[in-house]
Amino acid sequence: MTDDIPLDDEVADDEIPVVSEDGETYEITDEGEVEEILDPLQEAIQRAENAEKEIAYKEAETQNVRKRMLTEKSDAIKYGGMGMARRMLTILADVDRALSTLSEDDETAVAQGLRLLRNKMWRELEADGVKAIEVKGKAFDPSKMEAITTIPSSEHFAAGQVVDVLESGFMYKDRIITIARVVVASE
Repeated sequence: MTDDIPLDDEVADDEIPVVSEDGETYEITDEGEVEEILDPLQEAIQRAENAEKEIAYKEAETQNVRKRMLTEKSDAIKYGGMGMARRMLTILADVDRALSTLSEDDETAVAQGLRLLRNKMWRELEADGVKAIEVKGKAFDPSKMEAITTIPSSEHFAAGQVVDVLESGFMYKDRIITIARVVVASE
């Protein structure tokens, strides 16, 4: 029976655990360094805590991606017609130029057809969220307007005020499709 019990000279120094005053267990390595021996339960708890933190981080990252995708999807739906509206506005400008060559008294079928076409196109664009940017007589706003030229201010137009509109600007819902090109009074 004494064969099972190791004698002192059979036990290596590095196999003897050392217990500190705070109850932690340490081991002395061959190089004479002290290493902490972790309790298997403590080690498992530490790994579980690290895994929980990593899972929480991944869940937060997934939620952020979902929110970003929903925002992008919402914007795509909301502004999906903007390209078509931009193309239709160029056609509307062509119809306006054709109408400008006719006299207002012209009641031919072509003139009436162009006026009817122009009004119908504009109503459809407005129903889809297109609106003209009203700028004449207002203060110059570089986010919605481009100053093509300036003229000296007068008693009728203060400095920084839009005097004339050379090209109309349009918005699609709350975004600018085309900026207004204007003449501005300057000092």
